[in-house]
Amino acid sequence: MNPGNQQKGTTHMNTPAIAVHGLRKSYGGKVVLDDVDLTVNAGTVTALLGPNGAGKTTTVHILSTLVRPDGGTAFVNGCDVVRDHGGVRAAIGLTGQFSAVDKLLTGEENLLLMARLRHLGAKRSKTRVVELLEQFDLVDAARKPLATYSGGMQRRLDLAMTLVATPSVIFLDEPTTGLDPRSRHTMWDIVRGLVADGTTVLLTTQYLDEADELADRIAVLDGGRIVADGTPDELKRLVPGGHIRLRFADAAALDTAARLLDESDRDDAGLVLTVPSDGGVGALRTVLDRLDAADVEVDDLSIHTPDLDDVFFALTGRADTKGTAS
Repeated sequence: MNPGNQQKGTTHMNTPAIAVHGLRKSYGGKVVLDDVDLTVNAGTVTALLGPNGAGKTTTVHILSTLVRPDGGTAFVNGCDVVRDHGGVRAAIGLTGQFSAVDKLLTGEENLLLMARLRHLGAKRSKTRVVELLEQFDLVDAARKPLATYSGGMQRRLDLAMTLVATPSVIFLDEPTTGLDPRSRHTMWDIVRGLVADGTTVLLTTQYLDEADELADRIAVLDGGRIVADGTPDELKRLVPGGHIRLRFADAAALDTAARLLDESDRDDAGLVLTVPSDGGVGALRTVLDRLDAADVEVDDLSIHTPDLDDVFFALTGRADTKGTAS
């Protein structure tokens, strides 16, 4: 089904919440997006990862109708981002990497202002503001000036403002930048709750652990192209470095296992054998079957797969020693 053929403002159960094909964008002579395809299913989280300048924020700006693409098609909630700005904007919420709250107002006043801007009406505005203050644990701070809010509280308020009109699709552009670990985890719980209620989230983040924690799928952008797209586990299996770690009770068992598994590395002091593996069940079964046939008992085993830092480095050709991808 062509997303453009749907009734405006609805998402058919078999139609993606976001459907992008051949998206292109250049600024002057610099190509920012080069034939990007992206699909985000309803009620899921998709994370966009990539180095600075990869095109993550440009993609979000196009999908939220802030920037017009040079080519390709993009539909959000069945609405064409070029031809139906109103339909897209009615369906989405957008939270940028910098807080958009008005620091001259209280939290409650910020939410009421947004509710009126979204034309909720006086009665519905008050009801919705109360709901959001409770949902984001801001009741006690509702009538306090924003100067008294912590960074985490301001980010929660920012996301609450995004949700005033109950959007079905939310764009989160680096929503936890600058937050302390506790505040980041609070935001993660909020995002999980939204998705559990059926909201679709497209997330850009500079934190690889954030993508690993939240995303159902991850798309890696580099040089304006999607260079990989899959679940976190699928992406981790794309790069080398996975292995099975086997520990044995004695040196005799270690010697026998090392002869059977000739591509392995051994640690005599620890009685440990490390066997290269893609992390799949089949590879593990093959190793254990060989050992079982030789009547070699394994005292302990663990499976290690590459993390998203390894994936990011392998796919974009650049390292990130802090575990982030901005």
